[in-house]
Amino acid sequence: MTSTPSGPARAGYAPFAHLTVPNAALYRRVMGAFLSAKERFAVHLRPEDVHAVLAPEHRPAELDTVVKALDSLVEWGNLRADPDTSRVTAVEDFYRKRFIYQLTQAGEAAELALSAYDEALGRRGALQAVALQDIVTQLRALLVIAAEQEDGEPDAAKAHLALSALTGRFEALAENARAFMGSLQRTIDLHDVEVEVFLAYKDRLIQYLERFIQDLITLGGRIALIIGELEDQDRVGALLRLAAAREAADAAPDEAESAEAQAYARWVAKWSGLAAWFVSADGRESQARLLRGRALGAIPQLLAVVRQLNERRAGRSDRSADFRTLARWFAEAPDDHARHRLWRAAFGLYPARHLTVDADTLERRAARPVPASTPWAEAEPLRISPQLRRTGSYERRGRTRRVQDRSRDRRRLAEIAARQAQEITAARARLATDGTTRLSALGELDPLAFGLFLQLLGDALATWRPGMTATVATSNDGTMEIRLSALADGTTAEIHTPGGIFRGPDHLVEITDLTRNGQVRADDMYMGGER
Repeated sequence: MTSTPSGPARAGYAPFAHLTVPNAALYRRVMGAFLSAKERFAVHLRPEDVHAVLAPEHRPAELDTVVKALDSLVEWGNLRADPDTSRVTAVEDFYRKRFIYQLTQAGEAAELALSAYDEALGRRGALQAVALQDIVTQLRALLVIAAEQEDGEPDAAKAHLALSALTGRFEALAENARAFMGSLQRTIDLHDVEVEVFLAYKDRLIQYLERFIQDLITLGGRIALIIGELEDQDRVGALLRLAAAREAADAAPDEAESAEAQAYARWVAKWSGLAAWFVSADGRESQARLLRGRALGAIPQLLAVVRQLNERRAGRSDRSADFRTLARWFAEAPDDHARHRLWRAAFGLYPARHLTVDADTLERRAARPVPASTPWAEAEPLRISPQLRRTGSYERRGRTRRVQDRSRDRRRLAEIAARQAQEITAARARLATDGTTRLSALGELDPLAFGLFLQLLGDALATWRPGMTATVATSNDGTMEIRLSALADGTTAEIHTPGGIFRGPDHLVEITDLTRNGQVRADDMYMGGER
């Protein structure tokens, strides 16, 4: 028998009562069968139909179990039962309990809510670099529409469609980024992840993060510049008012007076959220910069997890793993006697008078238990072996284990660190400019120098504000300084790399290697691309 909920649960939320009762899994499967039937345009189901569609491994042996579950769901309001008269062939059949069942509106709503809940829990999200390209495209379209103001009134339909596509793409980007960073943190914390799976895909995950970070640096700065152009002289305000007026045209008569003002307030809020995501202002960092920093910080955290897993697999002591193994031994012990022996072997927390316990002592104690409150003077005398009395220890003396020589590994690590320091120093020397030059004059860059250049350029563009023509930024590790100034000639810079050609608006740039004066030690430098 299943208890019936009472009070508010029965009055307003009874369709959710099947989640907190025994056999909740069976109720969910039964409701899933009705949802699947509705997708096939089947309205009613008989008990034998429900019993047949359940998976064999979850199907009850008796049909009566399914009937009882259906009746309980009818009582909670998830299903509706109607008399089944289609198979009545005799008068006696009218007196038999035969029903067909169908979903109620409340039951369907409850299942849709549960499906959304399950989907939200399982969502991992993604860092959508393609969405950044789409946002740039839509912002450029808005610039074109805003330019039509010089010749007359812009097209309201074009403005509304472009703003709708822009905000929709932006909201998807922001939501997916939040979901991805949350799932990434759970992966770093080793929740719901298998060790072998994690080690297999960690390289791809790091490459995925680095690729998105580079796109966010280049495209994020471009998006911030276009937003500044649209906000100049309130050009975007006119477009938002056009979109609000177009939406208000479809408002109901009783809402016509306030519909346009409400629609305009919604569009202003959406645009403010977009601008705050990509543009820093008033001492507040933009969400894009925070996301970039969080993604950069996740890379060394992932590497630390890999190091921890490798140490664990190499046989280092792990207290949590040892306790889990001990707990499994306790669970697999056949009886309490074996569990007590395991406890004594693991912790040795037996009374002090039992300095040594052997098989004879255990049998004697089992035959004649001695209460813990027994005084020492009245307790049975303790038998001490001659070896313990003579040497004071039961341990056998022997040769100690050889200490493994790690000097070769240490030398190899030192060589790798020295080589990396030389490569980083060479990359800084390659980028350092003798005074001010153009970006187009940097020439061809190797992968390491190009990666360092992208980081410096991203640091500079992140500090760029609308109306600025020059900026100064320092790299995160404090080893490089970049001065960037805009050019008004509209030229394009090309930087050749082994992986392709990097193009963008040409600027005046001055890059200074701060380590030349001894401010920063090369071996203390950190780079985001370090492994």
